[in-house]
Amino acid sequence: MALLDSALHTRNAFINSPYFTQALGLLSLASALALPVPVNDGSPTRVLIGDLKTKITSPIGQSIANQLLGLETSQSSVVGTPPSNGQGLGACKKSTDPCCIYYSLSKDLSSDFTGPTGRCNDLARAAIRLGFHDAGTWSQSLAASGQDFGGADGSLVLFGEISRGENRGLEGIVAAAKKYQNKYGVGMADLIQYMATHAVDATQAAPNGLLPPVTGDPDSLIALFADKTIPAHDLAALLGAHSTSKQFHVDSSQSGAPQDSTPGVWDVSFYNETIQNSAPKGVFRFASDLVLAKDPRVSSEWNSFINDQHHWNEDYATAYVRLSLLGVNNINNLTECSATLPVARPTFPGSSE
Repeated sequence: MALLDSALHTRNAFINSPYFTQALGLLSLASALALPVPVNDGSPTRVLIGDLKTKITSPIGQSIANQLLGLETSQSSVVGTPPSNGQGLGACKKSTDPCCIYYSLSKDLSSDFTGPTGRCNDLARAAIRLGFHDAGTWSQSLAASGQDFGGADGSLVLFGEISRGENRGLEGIVAAAKKYQNKYGVGMADLIQYMATHAVDATQAAPNGLLPPVTGDPDSLIALFADKTIPAHDLAALLGAHSTSKQFHVDSSQSGAPQDSTPGVWDVSFYNETIQNSAPKGVFRFASDLVLAKDPRVSSEWNSFINDQHHWNEDYATAYVRLSLLGVNNINNLTECSATLPVARPTFPGSSE
């Protein structure tokens, strides 16, 4: 993500905590804005989510709707300037900039998420996984039956979901998230998605059994993500997050093994290395990645990412914006703080970490 040593600067720093209610009110419009007709880019038909399905009532709602439909880029080249009157919690309480405190948080994360040679470290990797695991606990079919909770709501931290088996290994980043929340006073849902980056904090634990197993078969995995409004095309992009992941619990004999040969860099090496007959030395490949890479519903897009960083950056950013907003029903009231994220870096110093 944008907090890693990466060429990607994603527009998914959307916030919505009580700290920012005054600024959020400025975005309200009296009537819905016109929604442009999606351009056919070869992707599957995309749908709106949350409150955008009913009405678009703000500029940010319109922008996010455009991104969800593939009409507007989900990458950002905008880098903001911290407020001149200070960035600390005390100064930001007096600031009219709703993103003020996130400049300080971003500085802390950039320091904590990089290793001694400047590449992303295990805490950064865990932050990405935390973002996935908190947001991924939402189901379109369950929502339709009246169980519209879960998703990007911070419940993984707030309601002890760390005890669930699929969340093993996230203990360190959960402890870090609590530390950052205590220091900066931001909402946990906002914090989790900002670390990986927006939303309303949970009032109950998320439904169980909605995260993908690493041993899943293509049919069940594609169906699981389709129920989150994420088609196979976007699933192929999201799986690229394994570019920086490491496994510690799937096979304890290879604890700490990465899923590609450059785990300190947000790149596309993962796609080519996964489809080879054998893994590079020291690399552990998930069974689910191997079968999905060969599935005809995924393989075309998968192969298109090989040696095409720009293509993957754009598709991943679009797919992750959707994932990070699952279960959020006040999208029209969010504030974009992507400008507080560090600038993307096209070169990668240091050794693999």
